[in-house]
Amino acid sequence: MLIETFTVGMLSTNCYVVNCPQTKEAIIIDPGVEFSSEAEQIFDYITQGALKVKLIVNTHGHQDHINGDANFQKKYNVPICIHRYDAPSTESLEKGEFPATVLLEDDSLIEFGNESLKVMHTPGHTLGSICLLGERLVFTGDTLFAGGIGRTDFPAGSDADMRMSLQKLVRLPDYFLVYPGHGATSIMGEEKRVNPFLNGEDAF
Repeated sequence: MLIETFTVGMLSTNCYVVNCPQTKEAIIIDPGVEFSSEAEQIFDYITQGALKVKLIVNTHGHQDHINGDANFQKKYNVPICIHRYDAPSTESLEKGEFPATVLLEDDSLIEFGNESLKVMHTPGHTLGSICLLGERLVFTGDTLFAGGIGRTDFPAGSDADMRMSLQKLVRLPDYFLVYPGHGATSIMGEEKRVNPFLNGEDAF
């Protein structure tokens, strides 16, 4: 599994292009692009790598993660995947000639080439927030950051839900790489050691 990170938009969202090197099938996670130059950079990367985009995947429905959905769907004519609780944020994209949104559930599989990511429903930041689990890595969206977590004071956010979601993540092996929705990549063992929301210090 090859991962390329693009930092996009006013809030420096991490957009990931993830591909299977054997088949060149790829997914785009959280295309929160706000500027045409950002989109073109990602388009060029996909073209130069001869990648075949299969799916667009949103870790949740906030604008800084879905801003580019319509543009990328128009470019590649592929479905957008989002948890059903956050699906209203993409409803306007389901009309017309484009593929309908794929509604995700806990344990849904995102498959591309010989690779797959399993959906872990992790509400707290939004009702439909998800993480995506690979064999040795996890894309955490705005659930978990290096040294912190996503805000819970937005509409549909919940401290109680976030605590339960973090308990799921803390059970992952220490060697798991963490690819968050904003900020630097981390390692789960390091987050368990230093992140106050994971290491037993109740930071809520």
